[in-house]
Amino acid sequence: MALKSTIYKAELAIVDLDRNYYASHSLTLARHPSESEERMMIGLAAFALNAGERLEFSRGLGETEEPDLWQRDLTGELELWIELGHPDARRLAKACGISRRVLVYAYSASPELWWDPIAGGLAKWRNLEVRRFDPAETAGLRGLVARSMSLTATIQDGELWLRDEGGGECHLGVGLIR
Repeated sequence: MALKSTIYKAELAIVDLDRNYYASHSLTLARHPSESEERMMIGLAAFALNAGERLEFSRGLGETEEPDLWQRDLTGELELWIELGHPDARRLAKACGISRRVLVYAYSASPELWWDPIAGGLAKWRNLEVRRFDPAETAGLRGLVARSMSLTATIQDGELWLRDEGGGECHLGVGLIR
């Protein structure tokens, strides 16, 4: 029998001073059995950094044809495709061909080991942006995990601070690779 995803509920208040975006989102996160709590929370951080009324989580790791997060316009066209980790070049090229904007959030200690070999083949795609989180910082996300979370995300100058009701806090700097 296949293992089922673990469900988490998050109330996320976002104060994005960079984009002048202020909103609250009620989110349901399904953590796949092969997914770590840290990766799930990196997805939540990516949501906070790109939040909008139509941004949503996809069906997750079990669905290979979908990104981790995506946003469609009112006609159904893909506006934003967000990947976490180290997707392969074919997957990114496909995403760039069907979405107006593609974002990757890498979070390993050495993302250049993944990026450098595929960068040349993806150079033509102007709608691709690759960012990185420091794994020393993302480790702090595990301290915020609860089955029911109430979090505040503050974003300023490309930096993200996540806080929970109990006083737990995690800071994430966002570096640009491309």
